[in-house]
Amino acid sequence: MKNDRTRNNGTLGGDLRLALTRRQVGQAALAAGTLAAFGRAPAFAQAPTLKVGVLLPRSGLLAQAGQACQRGADIAPAVLADLGHRVEILSADTESNVDVARSRTEKLINDGANVIVGAFDSGQTAAAAQVCEQRGVPLVINIAAADRLTEQGYKTIFRNFPTSTMLVQNGMALMKDLFAATGATPKTAVFLHANDTFGMANKQAIDALFPKLDMPFTLVESISYDPKAQDLAVEVAKAKATGAQLAIVTTRANDAILLVREMVKQRWEPMGIASPGSPGLYDEQFYKVLGKYADYAITNLPWYDPKADMTQRVSAAFRKQFPNDRFEGYAFNVAFTFEAILIAADAFKRAGSADPAALLAALRQTNLSNKLMVGPAIAFDDKGQNTTLVSACVQNRDQRPTVVLPKGSAEMEPVFPAPGWGKRG
Repeated sequence: MKNDRTRNNGTLGGDLRLALTRRQVGQAALAAGTLAAFGRAPAFAQAPTLKVGVLLPRSGLLAQAGQACQRGADIAPAVLADLGHRVEILSADTESNVDVARSRTEKLINDGANVIVGAFDSGQTAAAAQVCEQRGVPLVINIAAADRLTEQGYKTIFRNFPTSTMLVQNGMALMKDLFAATGATPKTAVFLHANDTFGMANKQAIDALFPKLDMPFTLVESISYDPKAQDLAVEVAKAKATGAQLAIVTTRANDAILLVREMVKQRWEPMGIASPGSPGLYDEQFYKVLGKYADYAITNLPWYDPKADMTQRVSAAFRKQFPNDRFEGYAFNVAFTFEAILIAADAFKRAGSADPAALLAALRQTNLSNKLMVGPAIAFDDKGQNTTLVSACVQNRDQRPTVVLPKGSAEMEPVFPAPGWGKRG
């Protein structure tokens, strides 16, 4: 009898445990169905970590810039963890190719990315934007200026970077400030630019804005070139022949190096080289290759606030992880990439969910003041554009990007005209 009772109790206990297990499963299924009915999948609702797909051109033509941006992604998890955010980085290389950018965006989303950050180049970013819009996944643009990115009615795109129109307008205004501060004004200028998506967007912005800006110089010619070119001798010779006193450029690191090398070779010495907001002239590779010839070039663009708490955190993390690299030479790409991930993490924390609809709603309500870049708090208009970004005049001095305007933020006084090539230290 005792054995039968024990056996029966065991059986009853087993049946009870099985019944409870089935009941719990049923309740879980019911809860999941309820969440799904309200548009919230339980996997998203309970996700403790935001998975950020970082899409960058880490190889190919734009590899230097893509690798610099990647450094911002590499340091993000540790810095953000100290601020109470949990992010996991899923990285993908676009190989500087639009079609690859599209396919890698698909793969990142399929691999579980809740949000995409990227992609430095406007053409590749446009490809990623199409995928994100189709899949309903947020895209936070780190760097890409073509106006059309936020002019197509997309609902999943958020850009914390100026449009080409904003870059040109702010950049040209700072040129006037530069001339006023130094007492030297060129009478003529020539515009040299890459013929890719970014370069053509800047040309369109200059063509549209220049007649309205009341600039003190005449724009005598615009000269385009293939950014993949191995030689810019013809373009520089053509620019020199115009007799222009100012070289306005839209470049990236590779073609900026080719351009200045050829200017030195052909002894073309305009009053200065200035960019209304393109990379290249302040990149670390530009300094390493050109040495003293890199100095005095000017870029008018958004820049990090060296006094901001977030800048201190990011720069310290950068120096710890990359002790052989100068933060200043990578800072622009690092800062905007880090801020893009910060924006996503901030939205995730406020949403309490990685569900796409919840993330998108939180991103639209962004008001982020604890950041790196100079200017007001990060916020987006109904197109997903941060319209409050401001620019600084950054001049290469002692082979280091140095803020020279506005005066309140200046680290040095601006120098214009620039010393001739043969008069450098």
